[in-house]
Amino acid sequence: MNIINIEHIAKIYQVGSEEVHALADVSLKIDKNEYVAIMGPSGSGKSTLMNILGCLDTPTKGLYEFTGVNVSDMNDNELAVIRNRQIGFVFQTFNLLPRSDALHNVELPLIYSGIPYQERRDRAKEALGQVGLADRMDHKPNELSGGQRQRVAIARALVTDPSIILADEPTGNLDTKTGEDIMHLFHLLHEQGNTIILVTHEEYIAEHAARIIRIRDGLIESDTPVVNRVETKSNGISLQS
Repeated sequence: MNIINIEHIAKIYQVGSEEVHALADVSLKIDKNEYVAIMGPSGSGKSTLMNILGCLDTPTKGLYEFTGVNVSDMNDNELAVIRNRQIGFVFQTFNLLPRSDALHNVELPLIYSGIPYQERRDRAKEALGQVGLADRMDHKPNELSGGQRQRVAIARALVTDPSIILADEPTGNLDTKTGEDIMHLFHLLHEQGNTIILVTHEEYIAEHAARIIRIRDGLIESDTPVVNRVETKSNGISLQS
C-alpha cells in the first residue's frame, strides 16, 4: 500500500527576476512500513523534497498523493491539518519548548488537535514510556542530555500515531554513541510497523535504512535497496509496549 505517491513533481522558486529550479522532475512511491533514507549534497533539492513530503510546501507542478489523498493543491490550513495528524517530525535541533517539561512538549500536537486534557496526558505519558523516558516526564530540556532530548522529540512525533515519521538529520547534534542509540530506536520503531523517512548527509546513518534515494540537481540520481544494512546496538534502549 502506497503511503506516498509522487508523480513528476517540480518546484520552482522566484528569486528576484531569476527562477530557481529546486526540483525538476521527481517521481517516487513509498509504501507503508518502509524505512527510507533520502540523501543529496547541498543544493541538490533534498530539503525541498523533504518539505513537500512533510506537507510544509507544495509542488509547482506534478501530483503528490499522501495516504491516497491529493495534497498537491491544498491550502496552508488544509496542509496544517495533515501535518498535525498524520506526520511526526523529528528535527536535528530537537525543537523543544525550553520552559516546558518533557510531558508538555510531547502533548503539544494533541493540544493543537483539541484532544481532551486527560486523554492527551495519558497518550503523552505512553509515548514517553515507549522511548524509555517514563522517569523523565517532569524534566525540562536543559535537565536532559542531547540523546534524551531527541527521544522526547521522537515521543512527540509518535504521540499522534502518524502515518509517517519524517526525521531530518536526527543525529546531527549528537555524539557517535548517542547517535547510534537514536538509530537503534528508529530501528525498533520500524519493527513495530512505523513508516520512517530519514533525511541525512551521512552515509553511515543512511545505511540503517532499507532503501536509499539519492537526489542531485533536482532529480533522483538513484533509488536502491541497502544490501548491507548497519546493525543497530541497543546500548540499553528498548521500546516499552
